[in-house]
Amino acid sequence: MATATEAQTRTTWKLDPSHSTIEFVAKHMMITTVRGRFAEFEGTIVADEANIGASSVEVTMQAASIDSRAEQRDGHLRSADFLDVERFPVVTFRSTKVEGTKETFTVTGDLTIRDVTRPITLEATFEGTGKDPWGGTRSSFSASGKFDRRDYGLTWNVALEAGGILVSNEVKIQIEAQAVLVG
Repeated sequence: MATATEAQTRTTWKLDPSHSTIEFVAKHMMITTVRGRFAEFEGTIVADEANIGASSVEVTMQAASIDSRAEQRDGHLRSADFLDVERFPVVTFRSTKVEGTKETFTVTGDLTIRDVTRPITLEATFEGTGKDPWGGTRSSFSASGKFDRRDYGLTWNVALEAGGILVSNEVKIQIEAQAVLVG
């Protein structure tokens, strides 16, 4: 059980999906940047200001909510060639280590896609805290990272006639998160 001092420095926050984005970025034909996002997700942040290493993050994204602004592409991303949302309805992230300062820090954790779990490290920045008009407290964070999609069994691709591939293997993640204090 947490001591009184630990309880005073540890706070729990819920992600506000209407003021947050979880985006992915990949290259199409090796020349064009294509962005997409998960429209439905939820997450919890436990922040410990006295000991940042005791902080944690958990996020669950609904795989079928993937949105790249192209219906045909989204259908393909939901198919067995990529996320296979029928068999694997969620993508999850659970932190295993937080290091740094309150202002800039890294969050290392387990990213699970299609029941394959691999470590990923996100570079994060604290953007600030403020009171909202309804009496709540909100905090904001930015984070980014990258992974090789083949590590998660996302191997579908097409070789291009002039060389190269249709979809980049490297996927970048960009997160803008606003969280509401719940305890």
